[in-house]
Amino acid sequence: MAVAGPCRVRRARQTAAMPVPHRSVFGPLAPLVAEPGVTDVFVNPDGTVWVDRGTGARPEPGLRVPAGEARELAVRLVAAGGRHLDEAAPCGDVRIGDGIRVHGVLPPISPGAAVLSIRIPSAAALDLDLLEGAGMFARVPRTAVAALVARRANLLVTGAGGVGKTTLLGALLGAAPAHERIVLVEDVAELRVAHPHVVRLEARQPNLEGAGAVGLDRLVREALRMRPDRLVVGECRGAELRELLIALNTGHDGGAGTLHANSLADVPVRLEALGALAGWSADALARQAVSAFDAVLHLERTDDGRRAIAELGALRLTGRGRLVAEAA
Repeated sequence: MAVAGPCRVRRARQTAAMPVPHRSVFGPLAPLVAEPGVTDVFVNPDGTVWVDRGTGARPEPGLRVPAGEARELAVRLVAAGGRHLDEAAPCGDVRIGDGIRVHGVLPPISPGAAVLSIRIPSAAALDLDLLEGAGMFARVPRTAVAALVARRANLLVTGAGGVGKTTLLGALLGAAPAHERIVLVEDVAELRVAHPHVVRLEARQPNLEGAGAVGLDRLVREALRMRPDRLVVGECRGAELRELLIALNTGHDGGAGTLHANSLADVPVRLEALGALAGWSADALARQAVSAFDAVLHLERTDDGRRAIAELGALRLTGRGRLVAEAA
């Protein structure tokens, strides 16, 4: 049996809608998961529960989940997504119901007690009006961002985890003309796009024998056969970056992808690292990236914990051929 390291992650999906999670599934976390405005719920090894209501994670007063109950909860949630969480597979990543994403880790990978990370999507796809009201465009004007969509610019949306990359990208795609065909490629489906012509492709993890995997890189190639007007990769983390760059450099404009990066200046380093995973040199990656992406939207949390576009930038080549990201 193939083994993918000490923490073999299993991912799956379940299509049955579950807009209000039943207590039998989420136990003591059910009220929090169903609460409007909650984006993330975390259970830590010490039993504390942290909740993000859009302004950063805060401890939930009066709520603790004992170690034994946390383990049972983690196993039950991953099972609800169609996978098993046990000593043989102590890490699990699943999608439950209408897009609730659950990641669970058991001891000994998480020393002491189980850890749960639950990402709750908004009840409906957010549009640019709602994001503007929430402060997303406090630093970078909405008009400048909307203009990128209108002229079919290829976009790279960057930022740390939980800053709203997926939320912003979904809203931008929702602003695309109704006749355009949008094909989404994701590891686990998270993008919510209010648009009449959207096709989703979702990666498949290997089975217990290590067979049957369908990765993002292959899905990008399959998506190109679907005649997309806009090709979108939910998160670039490996060889799929190569396929996306090639696609965007061969006449597919209006595309987009997201990337984890701590700052706009760090984006080139992250791209070079992913390019190396795909077998590209830094020089080859730099030329492909500059040609492929028209703009970089970097997101951060503000001092009060809200999500906002911190910088609008672009990729450039220095005189020595090095890739840099500069504010537009």
